[in-house]
Amino acid sequence: MGAQSPAALGVTPSEPASSPIPVDHPGVTDLFAVLAYGEISAFYRLSEEAALSPSLHGKVAVAKMATAEMAHFERLETALTERGVDIYDAMSPFVRPLDSYHRSTDPSTWLESMVKFHVGDGIAADFYREIAGVLSPEVAEVVRDVLAETDHSEFVVEEVRRAVTTSRSQRDRLTLWGRRLLGEAITQAQYVMAQRDELTELVLAATGDLNGIATLFERMQTAHAERMAVLGL
Repeated sequence: MGAQSPAALGVTPSEPASSPIPVDHPGVTDLFAVLAYGEISAFYRLSEEAALSPSLHGKVAVAKMATAEMAHFERLETALTERGVDIYDAMSPFVRPLDSYHRSTDPSTWLESMVKFHVGDGIAADFYREIAGVLSPEVAEVVRDVLAETDHSEFVVEEVRRAVTTSRSQRDRLTLWGRRLLGEAITQAQYVMAQRDELTELVLAATGDLNGIATLFERMQTAHAERMAVLGL
């Protein structure tokens, strides 16, 4: 978070939550909403990027990924409806930052698309899983269900590892691409928190203060490096 002060985020730092954050915390609605827009965005993105696959196997694998994202969206739609919240109204504040992220990280090749799916989406998942650890059980269950890994990710690992093992130039280019994904994801996460007080309060309750958020981002960077290594990057 750099030099941003608590006042700049519109909140007062607090100690980490010693008990689960209540289900009616206003930040939970924002959390479900940003996850929902992320899932529906991923559905459309993967549906379009399936066409980049050089093989029928790839097209089918990515179509299955898109189907999983839609199922996650529907899970969140149900959760928001149960809270008496219209999902479209709830998602609207997150359209601009998430669309901006996807525009700035628009893959130009099949391999870039696969790295973005595995590494880029993993960055966001790490952030939300950290928060889920202090949420009430019923809220945490929704978050973890939505972020659950599928066996489709193994297909991505095999595709990328095969390519970078045989091409040094591909490995170098995709390594730089992975770094770009990390930088853009953190930038947009900071923007969203600066704009949404309720969500920021939820994150602060989960981490304790801005130093806790900074530590969270450091752990995300470590996890990012581990995912890159799995891909051979």
